Amino acid sequence: MNRVTPKLLESVRHQSVDSKVVPSLERRRLRAYATMLLADGALFNLSFALAALLWEGRWWEPRTMLAAQAMLPVYFTIALYNRSYGVRALGDWLFAARKAVIALVISAGLINFVGFYTKTNEDFSRAAVTLGLLFTALMLVALRRVVATLINQRWGGRVTNRLVIDDGGSSFLFDGAERISAAEYNLDPSSHDPFMLDRLGKLLRNQDQVVVSCPRERREGWAFLLKSAGVYGEIVSEPAHTLGAVGVHRYDALDRTTLVVSTGPLGLRARILKRAFDVAVAGSALLVLSPLLIAVAIAIKLEDRGPALFIQRRLGRGNQFFDMFKFRSMREEKLDHDGNRSASREDDRVTRVGAFIRRTSIDELPQIINVLKGDMSIVGPRPHALGSTANNKFFWEVDRKYWQRHCLKPGLTGLAQVRGHRGATEREKDLTDRLQSDLEYIAGWSLRRDIEIVLRTVLVLKHDNAY
Repeated sequence: MNRVTPKLLESVRHQSVDSKVVPSLERRRLRAYATMLLADGALFNLSFALAALLWEGRWWEPRTMLAAQAMLPVYFTIALYNRSYGVRALGDWLFAARKAVIALVISAGLINFVGFYTKTNEDFSRAAVTLGLLFTALMLVALRRVVATLINQRWGGRVTNRLVIDDGGSSFLFDGAERISAAEYNLDPSSHDPFMLDRLGKLLRNQDQVVVSCPRERREGWAFLLKSAGVYGEIVSEPAHTLGAVGVHRYDALDRTTLVVSTGPLGLRARILKRAFDVAVAGSALLVLSPLLIAVAIAIKLEDRGPALFIQRRLGRGNQFFDMFKFRSMREEKLDHDGNRSASREDDRVTRVGAFIRRTSIDELPQIINVLKGDMSIVGPRPHALGSTANNKFFWEVDRKYWQRHCLKPGLTGLAQVRGHRGATEREKDLTDRLQSDLEYIAGWSLRRDIEIVLRTVLVLKHDNAY
């Protein structure tokens, strides 16, 4: 493995981001889902209004529209659960149309069932409601066909990003997928080189599905890397217990079977909730704390005329590097960009203002900007400097699972911090205690737990190990 020397760190600090990074399709898909939901609601009402006009001779006839309004929430509930608004529904309009019609039929049946037992069926015109359902079904199908046409025209028919990594395994001709050679990018699944992992993280960024084809002896290494990157990953392989496979996927057209070895720690709904929480908390905090942030920046500037912010490269989601912001607490000429030396009590590098903001954790507040940028989260594993060590070993040398803590965005605070695992990592146990808490947090994430950790953080802002 390449040793992380100061010279190597300096060279990588100025490297440009690889041009292979692909744009995310997730936001496009979310906008498409939202548009389809709104369009379905509009078509639902339009169909029943038209049925009322044709049968009752009155546009938007109250009884017919009441049936539509009663049925619409039930339809949306069923449609959301039967994948009418899923990735496959965007890529296969016949599948989408079938699911939408099934949701419509079930919702109509449920409303009729409730109406029968509540004796309210007589309040509706059966002919108008039946005609409305027929019009709705036709319009839902037509909308799916239009959506498919627009996706073909504007997205080139692609609704997911797929990547095949060829590492010397059997051929895997995946339609619509980009292919790269592991050798071309110097990707080695047995390596702990953080720069290789950063390079891999950039290649995997925004990929919805990653398939690796490699020899048998390299499959376990690739399984570990895909889990650490937090992506949906498959390995072309026969079933193997040691890989920790979570499913099997057979591609009949290719006569190949893959093992699903990673799915990412959070689903779409959880990612939306976590990001919404991050933006709400960080935005509010930046607004409320802006006077304090300005005052601290002025105090730092007045003390020694140096910059108010300290920017340090840290390890983030997918083991990619990002620039983390902190208030500068050390003398400018003694800044440690690589984190080779942990801060200690009575540290001669720390300024007077720096000592105060470190004790009170105020030096971490500029990371609110990192949260708003999307590099960090409010709650998550704390990001570490690349040169950080425990017992003179790099963190990944202490425990290989260290890389798996980066399958989520790093946090401004975390479970390890509220449990008191802060400060210098002089012993290996200082690192393993934090790692255990980080992996526990990732395995059991919930929005409620994030809120609890934020509230508990208030109690440990001033800590004996914060110096």
